[in-house]
Amino acid sequence: MENENAREVSQDSKNMAVLIWVGTIFLSFIPGLAFYLIKKDDPYILDQAKESLNWSITACIGYFAGFLLTFIVIGVFIIPLVILCNLVFSIMGAVAASTGKEFRTPFAIRLIK
Repeated sequence: MENENAREVSQDSKNMAVLIWVGTIFLSFIPGLAFYLIKKDDPYILDQAKESLNWSITACIGYFAGFLLTFIVIGVFIIPLVILCNLVFSIMGAVAASTGKEFRTPFAIRLIK
């Protein structure tokens, strides 16, 4: 059953949101930041850009913590785990965006609201 608050999302918006999430895999926060600053007129793209930015910031914090912890060996396990989470959550975001659903990344620190 459809959510009553669901709005129709245009195909262009879906495509741009997919670009944001796929770009997050390779370019970290850059695609989310670019779309966040440029596409303020489209609420769906703005929402997904914020979510992508929140996840990218969280992943960067994870990478940094993993780097610091490599000096006591545990970081060797944390960095691949963050890489895997980034890949999986970005793919999940791209799949959800391709259907027009609003995706919320698990474990993301919500700094941008």
